[in-house]
Amino acid sequence: MRMIAPLLLATLAAVPAHADTYTIDAKHTFPSFELSHLGFSTQRGRFNETKGTLSFDKANQTLTADIRIKAASVDTGLDKLEEHLRGPDFFNAEAFPEITFKGTSAKFDGERPVVLGGEFTLLGVTRPLNLTLNNFRCGMHPRLQKEVCGADASATIKRSDFGMKYALPAVGDSVQLLIQVEAVKD
Repeated sequence: MRMIAPLLLATLAAVPAHADTYTIDAKHTFPSFELSHLGFSTQRGRFNETKGTLSFDKANQTLTADIRIKAASVDTGLDKLEEHLRGPDFFNAEAFPEITFKGTSAKFDGERPVVLGGEFTLLGVTRPLNLTLNNFRCGMHPRLQKEVCGADASATIKRSDFGMKYALPAVGDSVQLLIQVEAVKD
């Protein structure tokens, strides 16, 4: 019992006092990726299952995120490619079922967050990542009648930094991450 109180206080201290919590709307959040395919075209894909939360305090200019993407939900529209992407050459979804982003520090331009810095984990490897937040907006959703925050976020990673080296350099190392996200206030 003595250990519970300090742990609870530490957890509460991590969330700003006036921050609102928002739950990711999985029907409107689809992280996607783009990379070069043999230099001829751009291969695109997305993940169909994402969950997590955002904590946002406009007055104190804080934004945090805890995002979890189900690796096996990769979708390219091509069944055989998806099977390969789920396997050990790429996402190794059986051994590493989640891709995560833990956003801990935001940069604001006026009242709007424009960058969310944190840690991105892929294939069990964690690296720093800054997401550029485009079109970040919060407001009343006309259908849900609840406050919603949404954004288009982007970043570029090198897949080799996470140990994903299959077919380099034919299949590009530089991966553009594009994430449209909506989250509903709890």
